Amino acid sequence: MHPSQTTATALSPTRRWTVLAVCASALFLVGLDTTVVTVALPAVGDGLQVDPGQLAWVVDAYTVPFAGLLITSGALADRFGRRRVFCTGLVIFAAASLACALAPTAGMLVTARAVQGVGASMLSPVALAIVVHVITEPRERALAVGVWGSVFGLSTAVGPVAGGLLTDTVGWQGVFWINIPLVAAALALVARFVPESRAGQPRRPDIPGQLLLTLLLVCGVGLLIEGPRLGWSSPVTVTAVLVLVVTVPVFVLTSSRRAEPLLDPGLFRFLPFTGAVVSAVVVFTAFSVMLVLTTVLLQDAYGWSATAAGTAALPAALGAFVGAPVSGLLVGRTGAGTPLLVSGACLAAGGLLLSVAAGDGGVDRVLLSAGCLLTGTGVGLSSSPLTTTAVNSLPADRAGVAGGVTSTARQVGTAVGAAVAGALAAGGPGAWTGTLVTAVCGVVVIVVTLICCRSGNSHCGPR
Repeated sequence: MHPSQTTATALSPTRRWTVLAVCASALFLVGLDTTVVTVALPAVGDGLQVDPGQLAWVVDAYTVPFAGLLITSGALADRFGRRRVFCTGLVIFAAASLACALAPTAGMLVTARAVQGVGASMLSPVALAIVVHVITEPRERALAVGVWGSVFGLSTAVGPVAGGLLTDTVGWQGVFWINIPLVAAALALVARFVPESRAGQPRRPDIPGQLLLTLLLVCGVGLLIEGPRLGWSSPVTVTAVLVLVVTVPVFVLTSSRRAEPLLDPGLFRFLPFTGAVVSAVVVFTAFSVMLVLTTVLLQDAYGWSATAAGTAALPAALGAFVGAPVSGLLVGRTGAGTPLLVSGACLAAGGLLLSVAAGDGGVDRVLLSAGCLLTGTGVGLSSSPLTTTAVNSLPADRAGVAGGVTSTARQVGTAVGAAVAGALAAGGPGAWTGTLVTAVCGVVVIVVTLICCRSGNSHCGPR
């Protein structure tokens, strides 16, 4: 038996659930920092003189390294110690938050946000690995994972409201200052309650794959943000497109030749797995477009306060919070197909309602709330079926990889959505119809699900 396993089984139930609470606080911090900053974007733009079309960098400078380093951070934690990497991530996150709060220019803020994303990549996947290691009994672990998912929903619910209140009372810097005491408390609790653990056979980091994946994400997201501003025929844009076109086959070729690649291209031969990854990107693109576009335009185009705009997004977070546990029950009874189809329908309906919720005469609050609620519910309902399909469609020894890839896909979707919303928001009030992107994403989820189910995917039916 591995030495760390002995430590895990020796922990009392109270200690195990304390470890869960401590680790879940990191997930809360990561989720909070995505949504809390979104509401502060107009204030950041005014304070640092950032063009509305470029505000997406404030979100994506955090999300891109977070998405790109998730798998590598997990591999490093398995090799060098999960608690050690977790604490390192907390320290980096706190230091970067301090730098964000003190940033005198937009460039400094974006740089600090990127470092913050590096720290965040060491929190969420590593914390979950600690929980799974400590809580080994199947029923207890299932309950723990349910709590884990609810914490993320809670963070998205708190984020917009907290971001609005902090922005209106302290200024946009407040959304970063709040991280300092939260991290300090987490570090003290980790030192007191969380045992160290390592994997019995840790994966070796894939440095070439990591560099190529980061280049892909930076070029792809950069094109979405800067392409409309620079022009699609500008030398910079054309060069970025060429780099992207060359990097994709190089990444696939390099990864296919490594014994332990960061991302094995062969996994995508499994249609259910590919469908789950694509759907994860699309669902979180929809959610990010809705959240960024509504909170920014409600302030810039319709004169709402940051607190009011954050509160307006609350139904979306509540929908996600309720939808996540419901999706788990539906997967157990009907398989992954039904909740994914309902998820896509909710996203499509939510996007349609949002697209007609505002106009020259103002904002229809009922339609706005209904659209946000349906969109959030669609995101929540997708949670369990996407992860379940990805994990169950691969051999058992690839379950960890499947979970890491779907987590990365969600962050990629968040980055893409913020980039698209940022480009749309520069168009002023008329950009509100851009929420139709959310509706289109819902239709894509439905189509992908139907294709996977009709191909004979056993995970679409009852398990």
